[in-house]
Amino acid sequence: MTFEQLRIFVAVAEREHLTQAALALRLTPSAVSSAIKSLETFYGIHLFDRVGRGIQLTREGKLFLQEAKGTLAKVKSAEALLAELGNLKTGSLDIQASQTIANYWLPQRLLAFSQAYPGIAINVAIGNTASVAAAVVAGDVEFGFIEGFLDEPALALSPVGTDKLVIVASASQKLAAQCELTSLRWIMREPGSGTRSVFERALRDMGIDPIRLDVALVLPSNEALLTAVMSGSYVTALSESIVKPFIENGQLQVVDLDLPLRRFTLLRHKERHLTAPAKKFEPYCHI
Repeated sequence: MTFEQLRIFVAVAEREHLTQAALALRLTPSAVSSAIKSLETFYGIHLFDRVGRGIQLTREGKLFLQEAKGTLAKVKSAEALLAELGNLKTGSLDIQASQTIANYWLPQRLLAFSQAYPGIAINVAIGNTASVAAAVVAGDVEFGFIEGFLDEPALALSPVGTDKLVIVASASQKLAAQCELTSLRWIMREPGSGTRSVFERALRDMGIDPIRLDVALVLPSNEALLTAVMSGSYVTALSESIVKPFIENGQLQVVDLDLPLRRFTLLRHKERHLTAPAKKFEPYCHI
């Protein structure tokens, strides 16, 4: 068994699709198929069932996947150590961030870091607060970035910036001079998102139970919220940095209600060793 076979097996197992795995690995589908077939033939075991036009992991394949991922994780740890010894000429930095941070706050910092350390591969995933925290706890990423607050004993939290939420509606919507939030129809982010948790905390501080809001629709992305609000008689709460261009071009209007600033927070595991790339990147987060 080779490292390459392990890498190919994990890629196929996670996607349960040969072509998608081949694209991700930048290999030909035939090379991926051959590697899987060689493993199965050599060890006399079926790792995948061919079901219809697709493939699914067998029970044996599911068991092997856990061992394979563990082995690859150890290899990655060894590579990180070599990167430290090699003065950051190679290596990787794995990050997960909330949508607002990943799209508006993080890019300029990643660009500055990449210019200083061009040999470091930067891998950024996007999730909500819950998934970002889970990724850091599991060790899948070294740094997580969320909006707002989090109670997770395994993680160290460090403030790195602030942002402001605003309530917006379509510019064509007629709003009363003094809007009662409970009289409006809302489109909200999903439970677990930083935007929603911060907004609901602000409501409670104003003495409003979030359950009293008339929530017409829950959507999983800021872009989906924008599109929905601009096309109907709804309101939503989003980052000022997201809605600013749409306010300036006349597509959105701001509901006259001042919301408190929210904090951007860096997450790292209290007990996990930071790689050299992560140590070098952390100061860029406080610029």
